[in-house]
Amino acid sequence: MTSELPEMRASDTERERVAERLRDAVAEGRLDMEEFEQRLDAAYKARTHGELEPLVSDLPVGDLPVAGAAAPVAATGPGGWAKRVGGPATSKGAFAFWGGFGRKGTWTVARKFTTFTLMGGGELDLREARFEDRDTVIRCIAIMGGVHVVVPPELNVEVRGIGLMGGFGQQGESVGEPNPAAPRVVVTGFAIMGGVGVERKRTRAEKQRLKAERAQQADRLTKGERKELG
Repeated sequence: MTSELPEMRASDTERERVAERLRDAVAEGRLDMEEFEQRLDAAYKARTHGELEPLVSDLPVGDLPVAGAAAPVAATGPGGWAKRVGGPATSKGAFAFWGGFGRKGTWTVARKFTTFTLMGGGELDLREARFEDRDTVIRCIAIMGGVHVVVPPELNVEVRGIGLMGGFGQQGESVGEPNPAAPRVVVTGFAIMGGVGVERKRTRAEKQRLKAERAQQADRLTKGERKELG
């Protein structure tokens, strides 16, 4: 009579690499956001290889990473930022008149990007964007309209615009000093009876990753305390 071998436990490295596969899949349009969030949450909660494998079994590019393999560099880590700079711009400007525009996801920002809104509005989301150059100037002109610029907390951002009977400023969470490896973005222009706002904000996937990391750290501390007491 043979006994079944225990299933191999998953490591933090393996969970993170599966999460990276899922991020690539949603960027390529293979997963919608709802499915991506469900799988990402399951990946960070997975305890064994058997729980990780189904999450990427229907996705291309490689197999489930083996234990001991190097973890990928996070998208906003020192190496990750370097990979997001370079390549031709996919958009050099945006215009809205009695309407709106949006740029989000994995688009490439031109080194000089101009927006114009007249009785309209628009959103520029740079949290997953690439950059044509390390130095980017975004010029926003808002007349009885508005532009909302969303950036990751680690990005180097300067806001130099002017508000006339309107507002031009920034808000959101800070992580201390900006990442020196990140590109530098200057948001300038003017708002007349309108507003331009720059908001520092993490993606939902990044928030889930940080939440999972804090839970793992708390679990390790609890286990350490129990070990000391025992």
